[in-house]
Amino acid sequence: MVNVLLDTNAYSAMRRGHPFVLDRVQRAETLCMSSVVVGEILFGFRAGSRAQRNISVLEAFLASPGVRFLPVTLTTADRYSRIAVALRRKGTPIPTNDIWIAAHALETGGDLLSADQHFRHIDGLAWVELQ
Repeated sequence: MVNVLLDTNAYSAMRRGHPFVLDRVQRAETLCMSSVVVGEILFGFRAGSRAQRNISVLEAFLASPGVRFLPVTLTTADRYSRIAVALRRKGTPIPTNDIWIAAHALETGGDLLSADQHFRHIDGLAWVELQ
């Protein structure tokens, strides 16, 4: 396994010590974090009661060796547009943020670790279902 991109629910599962996620994380050469996922995580933290503590833990995680933060680039935007058009044509829309996250996964060639079933509708995406 080379790259693993964590979805928001996978990051949460990792923080809770979920064995399947921890195994995938430990075997990954590089962990990728989409800027979209980080935005979703920060939103959740700021809506909660332990925001600063959780943000500090996230920042330390993002600064860890082997963790790669993925900004939205022109390549990401192009992949986003292609995925969104394909989903519309198939009549299988998914949440917009998840299209961006899938675009990052396709851009990196990584496995997207997520519990969200709608990722199965994206052609060419290496989606690993969180179990």
